[in-house]
Amino acid sequence: MTLKRIKAGDRMSQAVIHNSIVYTAGQVATGDSVAEQTADILSQIDQLLSEAGTSKENMLTATIWLSDISTFAEMNLVWDAWVPQGNAPARACVEAKLAREELYVEIQVSAAIV
Repeated sequence: MTLKRIKAGDRMSQAVIHNSIVYTAGQVATGDSVAEQTADILSQIDQLLSEAGTSKENMLTATIWLSDISTFAEMNLVWDAWVPQGNAPARACVEAKLAREELYVEIQVSAAIV
């Protein structure tokens, strides 16, 4: 069994590769709006997937946490422009209290390395 950790720290890794699948940690960003945070997070995910040797076209799953579910449409405007048409992952989106008050969005994905 081979594991590769990307941006490993004492508490967590930003991504872990196992059996040709990359699993990202929940990604967060600060910003003034849900749309701004979502765009920053998706950029971080693009970078992590690239470092793992894959891309958003190979996403398998996505989990999105919103601090306020009433911002669902705002987040989806950014998500829909980013997700590759015809390659949308299985996805869940829920409301949750996030780790810090200034965080509105957290996103975690998994993707195949093909």
